[in-house]
Amino acid sequence: MEKLFDQRRYLIPFRSTLLPQIFTDTLVIGGGVAGLRAAIAASEHGEVIVLSKGELKNTNTAWAQGGISSVMDPGDGFLSHAEDTRTAGAGLCEAAVVDLVVERGPGLLEELISWGMRLDMDAAGRPLLGREGGHSASRIVHAGGDATGKELQRCLNEKTRTLANVRVFEKCFALDLITPSNGPGAPVVGAITHHPKFGLQMIWAKSTILASGGAGVLYRETTNPPLATADGLAMAYRAGATLCDMAFVQFHPTTLYLAGASRALITEAVRGHGGFLLDDAGRRFMQQVHPLAELAPRDVVSGAIVRQIAKQGGQHVWLDCRHLADFGARFPEIQALLKRFDLNPEVDLIPVHPAAHYMVGGVRTDGSARTDVPGLFAAGEVSATGLHGANRLASNSLLEGLVFGKIAGHAAAESRTANGRNG
Repeated sequence: MEKLFDQRRYLIPFRSTLLPQIFTDTLVIGGGVAGLRAAIAASEHGEVIVLSKGELKNTNTAWAQGGISSVMDPGDGFLSHAEDTRTAGAGLCEAAVVDLVVERGPGLLEELISWGMRLDMDAAGRPLLGREGGHSASRIVHAGGDATGKELQRCLNEKTRTLANVRVFEKCFALDLITPSNGPGAPVVGAITHHPKFGLQMIWAKSTILASGGAGVLYRETTNPPLATADGLAMAYRAGATLCDMAFVQFHPTTLYLAGASRALITEAVRGHGGFLLDDAGRRFMQQVHPLAELAPRDVVSGAIVRQIAKQGGQHVWLDCRHLADFGARFPEIQALLKRFDLNPEVDLIPVHPAAHYMVGGVRTDGSARTDVPGLFAAGEVSATGLHGANRLASNSLLEGLVFGKIAGHAAAESRTANGRNG
């Protein structure tokens, strides 16, 4: 058994015969939106194990303040959403992937509602739609105002717990993907993991889905939770998978910028609701930069803020919400955050600065979430599907996680059936 493994390519040395062995049909690495949606889909075809590096309440998904973009208004349309996505992506999006994702959005939102997700609704009982940067229409659904990710995570957690053939291992760190040999065409057959109670373990799987999130914590200024340290990208690379578009890292324009405080996201929806960006003299500057002003795509707004900071020789610009009378009702979690720093958005300007937010590049996949390594699939922020091009459109990430998580779960099962090795 030991001769099968080339120890030079693994993160740590190990002896497989001395480690506990666990077996499953599908292994999902990651417990956010893409990972749990993949697990739900894969559970229709066999046993599933989900690994979460920390607790499920601390995933990138759970931290997401922004919403889920989807065409839910009869006055909107798939073509408009697709065009906004391509424009934000600077012409580098894969057209077929864009069309697939935007067209599947409404059905997946209805599915979440049927599973008990508590979206913000209007007086007629329809999802309340907001607008965010880069969108030409109001098509962003939210939950709890600025707590969409937390509610989405809760909904998927509860759905997953109802599935008898899904096991979730929290605080279980995937160290490496297992390949029987080190060379082109070597399949992934599971992962080596570490659990604080059980130590090192080998989890063998007929198919493995990587949904481990991004790389935000590699940057000093970041909106990401502490666990977003690019482990999945590194594991995939060591296993022979192709990484692409790694230069494309999206910076969110507005994070709270106070000395001694961790960087906290001020959601795009604040500007969508009418918040303005001001320079040190109290003047709006985005109107001279882009026709959509504060609602320009994130790369445009972030670049403009950095240039403005350099021009005025400061450390931040200001977000002005003093004219938004319903700020506290619309953004209760941000209101509570600001209160901890003695900031009242009804009377105070909010200091903001761009921060690393989303890894656009990642493990290259096709439209069925397959990587170029047999047995390995990828979904969510760790992947590069071609949806985002050079820059992600606001609130397209949770949508992508839902769409490609489901695709990955079903594709992994189909791969097991079609491949004699996994049959």
